[in-house]
Amino acid sequence: MPPLSLALFLLLPGWSATAEEAAPLPIAPAQPVISIIIDDMGYQLQAGNEALALPGAITYAFLPHTPHAREMAEQAHATGKEVMLHLPMDAHSGKELGAGGLSLHMTQRQFQDALASSLASVPHVAGLNNHMGSLLTRHPGAMDWLMQDVRQRGNLFFVDSRTTSLTVAEELAREHQIPTASRDIFLDNVREPAYIREQFRQLIRQAKSRGKAIGIGHPYPETIATLAEELEQLEAHGVKLVFTSEIIATEQGALPWQAALPPSPKRVKGLKQQPAPICCEEPVPK
Repeated sequence: MPPLSLALFLLLPGWSATAEEAAPLPIAPAQPVISIIIDDMGYQLQAGNEALALPGAITYAFLPHTPHAREMAEQAHATGKEVMLHLPMDAHSGKELGAGGLSLHMTQRQFQDALASSLASVPHVAGLNNHMGSLLTRHPGAMDWLMQDVRQRGNLFFVDSRTTSLTVAEELAREHQIPTASRDIFLDNVREPAYIREQFRQLIRQAKSRGKAIGIGHPYPETIATLAEELEQLEAHGVKLVFTSEIIATEQGALPWQAALPPSPKRVKGLKQQPAPICCEEPVPK
């Protein structure tokens, strides 16, 4: 017996259907996709050029104000690659941020100026992710400032590199309705080909399990050599390499209702209760 809704249609005047016609059409599962972001681009010219030679839809994240960021970002864009800004943020280690970094000791205007300067130093930026940030990304007040500015620009996505399990960066990006995602796998925490290969295979397994996965690596010789080998075999794994923006767009498309939601009252209330970053109580200059 057909389902009740279908049975009602079959009772309508003039409607007839064979069992074949009434059967639901099978839906083909979507192909799993992965994205690979190569961080820390801009310092080393030779290593950067070798990274840029990787085949396929690789996304490259450039550190601001580095010696070769501009020319290599231009090269990446000219060859059809995707460009991101790799924005330095405060780490618990206290490691020096370098030019363009965001610190808890900044005012909101300094946040805005640092982001504007960093974006101006890297052409063709489609999105950004955090460099370090194990301290800053866990601070709701600081992330709220950053996402306000990113949202006002209207054409950038944000990837949380997840350098701490306590990060609130992706959550705040979503509250500000910024296209966003988080890193799933670090490929080269250990600079050994066997380790990198296993991490890449884990990225593939995660994509097959969840439909998509984002991996982050660096322009290390070991990483580039291993990726060059593994990417040649990607088709055999039944997984497709896409730009990071495509994974984010797919995720946004899967939840079309989410973008229309305003920030939750509970979350907004929580943000108001959070202290402002250190030394940042002053109002924003007009």
